[in-house]
Amino acid sequence: MRIELATVPGTPERPNEDWVSVALPASGQGGTLVVLDGVTPPKGDDGCVHGVPWFTARLGGALVELSGSRRDLTLTEILAEAVRRTADTHRGTCDLSHVRTPQATVVMARWGAAADAVEHLVLSDSTLLLESPGGRVRAVLDDRIDRLPRESLLTHASADALRNAEGGFFTAAADPGVAVRAVTGSTPRAEVRAVAALTDGASRWVDMFAEGGWTECLALLRKEGPQGLIDRVRALEESAKERTAVIRWKLHDDAAAVFAEL
Repeated sequence: MRIELATVPGTPERPNEDWVSVALPASGQGGTLVVLDGVTPPKGDDGCVHGVPWFTARLGGALVELSGSRRDLTLTEILAEAVRRTADTHRGTCDLSHVRTPQATVVMARWGAAADAVEHLVLSDSTLLLESPGGRVRAVLDDRIDRLPRESLLTHASADALRNAEGGFFTAAADPGVAVRAVTGSTPRAEVRAVAALTDGASRWVDMFAEGGWTECLALLRKEGPQGLIDRVRALEESAKERTAVIRWKLHDDAAAVFAEL
């Protein structure tokens, strides 16, 4: 088994709000990966005294612990419990009803022995890739945010009206009920050769710069590793800046990627 991961902040002046981890049981008969992309609020406007990196670290830690120790729970149930635990740690000090309370996108994958399945969960706009033994790559996406009118996301106020709301998009924040909104499924273990997960700062190589499709992206991860993919994204961003090309949202975003060859 080969596992590689990397995460890089968008700028050195700000803490990295992405979070990535992989855990393998002592038996060696499976594993779990978790990738989170923290949602950056307007400065000082989220009702929380802790901040997004604090939130992603605690939510991510709970997800890894539960997905590894509670095989009796589905990934949906694990996400709900992890959100509940994390909310309880700062319920007494922070306004968890604030629409911008710390939150994150979520990608999870869990696999067992050869006869088991590879389970997956995706919430919001991070990406999970599943590669078959024959090389076919399937992208698992929660595309609700992409189906919204672009103009509805251009201001904080309009985006807030769609955040964790019917007809909008969903992220893991303080409400465990959001877990049922995630895209979930499972694939027979024998039909998965490799798994990869990317936050949108890393998936720009495909969905912003169109350097290749998901199949080519996974091949790049296999050849150069997650850091190689992120380095290529940074080079593309700098080139776009020099050409005064338009980059949505911000020039550099926090980026995280993990590649696991099962």
